[in-house]
Amino acid sequence: MHFNDGAIPEDYLGYVRHKSICILGGTILLFFMFVYSISVGAVTIHPYEVMQTLLGQSVSTKWDAIIWNIRLPQALAAVVAGVGLSVTGVIMQSILRNPLGSPFTLGISNAGAFGAAVSVILLGTGKMQSTVANAVTINNPYLTTMTAFLFCLLATGIILIISRIRGASPEVMVLAGVALSSLFTAGTMFLQYFADDTQLAAVVFWTFGDVGRVNWTELGIMAGVVLLATLFFVANRWNYNAIDAGDETAKGLGVNVERIRLIGMIVAALVSAVIVAFLGVIGFVGLICPHMVRRVIGDDQRFLIPGSALMGGILLLVSDTAARLIVAPYVLPVSVLTAFMGAPTFIYLLLRGYRR
Repeated sequence: MHFNDGAIPEDYLGYVRHKSICILGGTILLFFMFVYSISVGAVTIHPYEVMQTLLGQSVSTKWDAIIWNIRLPQALAAVVAGVGLSVTGVIMQSILRNPLGSPFTLGISNAGAFGAAVSVILLGTGKMQSTVANAVTINNPYLTTMTAFLFCLLATGIILIISRIRGASPEVMVLAGVALSSLFTAGTMFLQYFADDTQLAAVVFWTFGDVGRVNWTELGIMAGVVLLATLFFVANRWNYNAIDAGDETAKGLGVNVERIRLIGMIVAALVSAVIVAFLGVIGFVGLICPHMVRRVIGDDQRFLIPGSALMGGILLLVSDTAARLIVAPYVLPVSVLTAFMGAPTFIYLLLRGYRR
């Protein structure tokens, strides 16, 4: 192939064009799924009327109340949480060089759940209410998030130590994650044993990962943390590409591998802590979305990070919509569906790793 000096090779342009089209297609799909999610439920609202309401052209006061107070924050929470969990999964898989890495499989989510349970039971930051939509509310979201974050950091530190041990394979790290999950789950059960009826009900209900329980304030906190973390990860996309080629190669390119790995895991732990503190444990999104995207656009972090963010938002939004429709008028916690989808995928990835 011939090209002039300074010209961009046509093959590279096609490479970028293909990935850009995939990301654009994901953005369009997410938009249409977002509108559809708001339109369906116990009461069906025409998508055109949903768009009118979102654009400020009120159709009816009843639709306004349903959309603005119930369905819009729930749909936004699904997108924000899906983006956050999926992006942290990408980063963990990259910096740990572990295809099975995610906040859930490495025990970080359960560590955050234990921290939030400590806050709810021992520090009194959670309470029960009589409303079904918000049966558990967090009185002090900042304290709850900080407590969850500290325990996420503890789990992250253990994972980082294991990752530095010579010869620590992905399977060893996943088994360590299983051990951490069991440890923090046992700690949560220990707290529940000594909790009173109200505290026990609050913690049990809260552990069912569900995007329908957040208010606008909590949604704003989640969105801010996820947005800043995603921008940070995108800004370091070249560093993650270098690490994917191996630590020695990355160091030869001038990348401070230890620093990038430490900061990346801390930021990922913060995102996990915020999502767990407000929504409960939602498993497997951070594991399966990056692998789904890799099959389409490859491992280049320039495209993998935004692509995985879109896929995470789509997957959790679809799961939440399905959870509202499967046994309507009852609403399943979205974590039930993500577990049904994620568990077989996890087993497949684990078996594929052993075959290698």
